[in-house]
Amino acid sequence: LLDLGPKAVLLKGGHLTTDKLVDILLTQDGEEMQIKSTRLDTRHTHGTGCTLASALATGLARGESLELAFSHAHTFVHNAIVKAPGFGKGNGPLGHAVVYRGEETE
Repeated sequence: LLDLGPKAVLLKGGHLTTDKLVDILLTQDGEEMQIKSTRLDTRHTHGTGCTLASALATGLARGESLELAFSHAHTFVHNAIVKAPGFGKGNGPLGHAVVYRGEETE
């Protein structure tokens, strides 16, 4: 993907079938940043990729470095999964409205 010209590529690990997940950020400069996490036991994960990309773009628009924006975006998505409202019978939405940037959950 990097050969197509973007300055960075984000690979989201949520579709892996393991309990340990890893999101990877690769740059044209050869830098690699990984964020590892444990899969949350929930069906409320609809929209995680769009949310991750949007949160990362928001951090960049705020003037954050790519690495900091990636870290904040990952934290935001994790917290939004934890705070999902529980709607529906299938893959439900995240709890976007009750999560704040940089907020930590247990």
